[in-house]
Amino acid sequence: MTDNKVESVRNIALVGPAGAGKTSLAESLMAKTGAIKAAGAIDRGTTVCDFDPKERELMHSLETAICHFEHKGIRVHLVDTPGYPDFIGRSISVLPAVETAALVLSAQAGIETGIRRLMEAAKASRLCRMIVINKIDMEPEKLDQLLSQIQDVFGNRCLPLNLPAEGGSTVFDCFFAPEGGETDFSSIAAAHEQIIDQVVEVDEELMEAYLESPDDVKPEQLHDAFEKALREGHLMPVCFVSAETGAGLDALLNVIIKLLPNPSEGNPPPFLRGEGENAEPVQVTADPDAHVIAHVFKVVVDPYVGRMGVFRIHQGTVTSNTQLYIGDARKPFKVSHLYRLQGKETDEIPSAGPGDICAVTKVEEIQYDSVLHDSHDEDNYHLRPAAMSPPMMGLAIEPARRGDEQKISDALNRLSAEDPCLKVEHRATTNETVVLGMGDLHLRMVLEKMKERYNAEVVTHPPSIPYKETIN
Repeated sequence: MTDNKVESVRNIALVGPAGAGKTSLAESLMAKTGAIKAAGAIDRGTTVCDFDPKERELMHSLETAICHFEHKGIRVHLVDTPGYPDFIGRSISVLPAVETAALVLSAQAGIETGIRRLMEAAKASRLCRMIVINKIDMEPEKLDQLLSQIQDVFGNRCLPLNLPAEGGSTVFDCFFAPEGGETDFSSIAAAHEQIIDQVVEVDEELMEAYLESPDDVKPEQLHDAFEKALREGHLMPVCFVSAETGAGLDALLNVIIKLLPNPSEGNPPPFLRGEGENAEPVQVTADPDAHVIAHVFKVVVDPYVGRMGVFRIHQGTVTSNTQLYIGDARKPFKVSHLYRLQGKETDEIPSAGPGDICAVTKVEEIQYDSVLHDSHDEDNYHLRPAAMSPPMMGLAIEPARRGDEQKISDALNRLSAEDPCLKVEHRATTNETVVLGMGDLHLRMVLEKMKERYNAEVVTHPPSIPYKETIN
């Protein structure tokens, strides 16, 4: 069992377009490390992260999901995100919970729309970024072209840490093992030299040593410089993998464990104190003995369980007896039960420290983007808000049955608490309730949830335009 040491934690968000294989990759990593007995399948509806009935019906992720596994003494939290453009806001909303954003691309589909925005959002959150090319067994002859396209889009800082071989049936490490077999394209030696050149550029002493004697600079000496290159966006490593066949999983796990940052190595979270123009940056450190500071990045409202707040601890230690304040609230709540999530399953844990992703239930005051803390010294702390796109589409709704107004209002309040991209307005000029979302699929899912989860049926129509007469 992994301890609560900061050095033993990794947090990664799997982002990318629909169909790239993010959920399958999470499943394969959990199965490979023994977190689950066997990898589930999307077409059978047996994956850990796609547990909602609608997700299983559509065979695509519609919500963010949290899972974890342990490997070589390191606990890795994965945040699986939906890939449909209508749900990109949900992907962006979870980025404050991690140090690394891994863009998962399909070797078949290649570069798709929306990926630039995801990577820009990760950059704005000052996250380390990497790219995982999945399904390398499907189109092995196109992988060199895809890598070139990635470099065209994101720059020459996108360099492979491993290369596919034997028609995508395996991969060879190019960073730790500069000597290896023949690859499907390029060569291990060339890839090794490129990535070493890129890493040493951020450290003058290493650069001098490398120029004087390249063979004397070993990969093990480059850890700190590698982390710095990731933090500064000077390097965006690329890994090749097949979640279906397992090719490249060991290499990817090696990268996660040895090269990706732990909570103390990533860029510090952009916490602010105060509001508006008077807000000032404050330093939050991954110190388990300091005041607790945690950020709620996801809320789930279940008709039977109640409200669950999922949060990332940035500072301090939370136990089952901790008293936490929500924002500037004067009265704290007691953490009676502290949970770690594995899809829809909850495992109760005695304590959690910096870097951990946890959940509490039945705290009705908890909201998305809340800051939890154990001292009034942090009453006015908040994270710099993520850049969310405004709603793109609206529908006016009214009850399908007379007398359901309160039921519909309650359903909308609960759904908007879960979804940071869902907005509800009452427009007095037209006397209409308008539901605003990111697109047709987003609003359709909202209406279906209202009906299936809360038995609240509505009739929809386009919002009325409040024409005003002009008198000349």
